[in-house]
Amino acid sequence: MNIVTVYKRALSLLSGERWLCAGLVLANAAVGLLQLAEPVFFGWIVDALANSNPTFGLIGLWALLGFFSILASVLVAISADRLAHRQRLAAMANAFEHAITLPLSYHADRGTGTVVRTILAGATSLFGTWLTVMREQIAAITAIVFLAPVAFWMEWRLALLLILLSVFYACLNVLVIRRTSEGQAAVEQYHVDVSGRVGDVVGNITVVQGYSRLAAEADMMRQTMRQLLSEQYPVLTWWGVLTVLNRAAATVTMVAVFGFGSYLASAGEITVGEIVSFAAFASLLIAKLDQLTSFVSRLFMETPTLATYFALLDEQAELKDALDATDLTGIQGTIRFDQVTFRYGAGDQGVFDVSVDIPAGRTVAVVGPTGAGKTTLMALLQRLRDPGEGRILIDGKDIKSVTLQSLRHNFAVVFQDAGLFNRSIAENIAVGRPDATDEEIRQATRLARAESFVAAKPGGMSFVAGERGASLSGGERQRIAIARAILRNAPILILDEATSALDTKTEAEIKAALDTLREGRTTLIIAHRLSTVANADLIVVMDKGRVVETGRYDELVERDGLFASLVKAGDFSVPQADEDNSIPAS
Repeated sequence: MNIVTVYKRALSLLSGERWLCAGLVLANAAVGLLQLAEPVFFGWIVDALANSNPTFGLIGLWALLGFFSILASVLVAISADRLAHRQRLAAMANAFEHAITLPLSYHADRGTGTVVRTILAGATSLFGTWLTVMREQIAAITAIVFLAPVAFWMEWRLALLLILLSVFYACLNVLVIRRTSEGQAAVEQYHVDVSGRVGDVVGNITVVQGYSRLAAEADMMRQTMRQLLSEQYPVLTWWGVLTVLNRAAATVTMVAVFGFGSYLASAGEITVGEIVSFAAFASLLIAKLDQLTSFVSRLFMETPTLATYFALLDEQAELKDALDATDLTGIQGTIRFDQVTFRYGAGDQGVFDVSVDIPAGRTVAVVGPTGAGKTTLMALLQRLRDPGEGRILIDGKDIKSVTLQSLRHNFAVVFQDAGLFNRSIAENIAVGRPDATDEEIRQATRLARAESFVAAKPGGMSFVAGERGASLSGGERQRIAIARAILRNAPILILDEATSALDTKTEAEIKAALDTLREGRTTLIIAHRLSTVANADLIVVMDKGRVVETGRYDELVERDGLFASLVKAGDFSVPQADEDNSIPAS
């Protein structure tokens, strides 16, 4: 994505406030013209004083124009600031809303830190661009454009000196931009890498500390920083050289204006006031060119950041509603997998030719060795992924023909990882149903057997769970997740190792709650505990992505197939009275 495309798109984001933007452009142009008038008045007043002519009228008009220039500048600055802040938040919200719709594979490939930096850095860069353009650069460009005809009108030979200065500035900028564009792209990539590594390390801080990786991770970060600086230094050097050369050109121009102006004045071809006006023109031109040069350099340095931001916005969600999609409501919960196949890339991982019928209200356990495809099958059912072949039907409706929102509204899921937010316990439970009342949340907490430990926390339901539930033990996290599912009250329940972090006593308590919850609902269970799968209405045994056995517990044991071998090998754990897999809170 080239620079013209990037910034054309950046400005197009302001289309919702186009009339305000138009007003700011006109006001900025007026400010630029008023700034250009000051050197002219300055010269006229000097000539009037030299000739002993009255100056009060000129001074009064100059003061009036200056007052309007200041007033307009203040109004432009305030309006531009407010516009840029509004649009920055809108850009951030837009990117966030789009990012959370993207598939899990997108986030897995890039990492949380990279995605967060893309959103924040992109919105910040847009803010700076909009603010600078609307508050300063239009006035600067207007002053530069109209300076040339005014200068030529006053004295064409001195005007040529100013034109040469402008050409020199332009050539230097083009040279530096060409020298640094590739380097700045590399710098941005290193910034992305740094953000990704920070997110990766902080997200796994328990592993880093537990495996004494503190020094190693710090060394790797420093190495990345050194690589970043090795790319950044040449870019900074070129822009530093540009600044020095621009200053030198400005000094030479001022000397030339006074020197050549003095020669013309001695020949009687120019007045002292006109020399003063051209000196002021040169100062104004130098200031505006410096301002414009700084802005242009910033544009080129931030182009990779904005290109990455727009790339995120252009990333297409793999799963979309069909044009004629309808809502899935009032379902009974009958599920059918009809010759479903899904493959990860070109490898042999996935699920293949799966056909299973699940009557409404039944409990089905999906079991098998690690990598058998159990979780993938549940992901396909929720349309977190779409099968390459076959169909999945709920109450006879292909799930591709219904809206994603209505489909997922019919599921309550308890994951092996509880998936808690850094919010209060009440807010975490209410994720299942945001419009739930406080009493409904407390009732769900009681049914999940979480009431006693919640009451013991400082603040009770307002106790903050910490990032990913770090302030709670493993068992506590799972009970909050189960309370969330209970509150959801959906017709289809998915339990993905839902009781894996619970001790025997707590599991028995929650099992009673889950038994009540399962009444009249279709329940799918992924588990490795005999106590969880033994009473299922149907057990589906998977291996290498295929269904190899189906039946009740006793039937499968008698067949002496894969399920029986898993039981014999101990792949299904039998809870012990003293078992406690919870992880105490730190």
